[in-house]
Amino acid sequence: MKTLCDTTLTALITGAGSGIGAALAKSLGSAGMRVVVSDLNLQAAEQVAGELQELGCLAETLELDVTQQRQIDAVADYHTPIDILINNAGLQHVARLEAFPPEQWRLLIEVLLVGPAMLARAVLPSMKQNNFGRIINIGSIHALVASPFKSAYVAAKHGILGFSKALALETAEFDVTVNTLCPSYVKTPLVEHQIAQQAQEHGMSEDEVINKIMLEPMPKKSFIDMDELAGTIDYLISDAAKNVTGQSIVLDGGWTAR
Repeated sequence: MKTLCDTTLTALITGAGSGIGAALAKSLGSAGMRVVVSDLNLQAAEQVAGELQELGCLAETLELDVTQQRQIDAVADYHTPIDILINNAGLQHVARLEAFPPEQWRLLIEVLLVGPAMLARAVLPSMKQNNFGRIINIGSIHALVASPFKSAYVAAKHGILGFSKALALETAEFDVTVNTLCPSYVKTPLVEHQIAQQAQEHGMSEDEVINKIMLEPMPKKSFIDMDELAGTIDYLISDAAKNVTGQSIVLDGGWTAR
């Protein structure tokens, strides 16, 4: 049986070639864990892993397309059992539903909902065998509230909450927890890209999108920092959170308090 005192714990992070995933990989690697930096873009994953290795951290790379079941199934046979799974891979598309390409709508559901579920399915047998596991789904404020022009993203993120709750019940007899981290806007390349998309859909400037759409609902009026996410992850994988499961951990600057 593994414990958090065991520095051989292995964390697999999807979409770790940039943004939130890369920041979490660096945070966990610095804490002494073996990090599997996975991404659809292998070159980006290798760059992040290389930076970790230069710091003396244990880091490996894995080319992983979370829409491909064969690649997901292969994770179950990875040479090192996965103790911590962080489902972070994501994408966004901003458009009115009638202008939303059907294949793009389906792709968002595959990446944001189906992929995390199938990856959890792949790693659960070893987590149960070792009686230890942490599954953390990177959700969003849009798992709790909706915004126009993001129907696929909102649907998927709402769905991940229900999935996490169901899986938390299924794994309750083990030292396995399943939780969803729900931040409001984090300044990542994904968010930077959708600022321009939203400006076009709403007919306003990019500065207006930031101030009137993204930050306006937040009483604290600030983007969520990477170290806030990393600190929350540290707590969720700790022994102090062994009974925190099936929960939505919300970092929203007071958005949903209204």
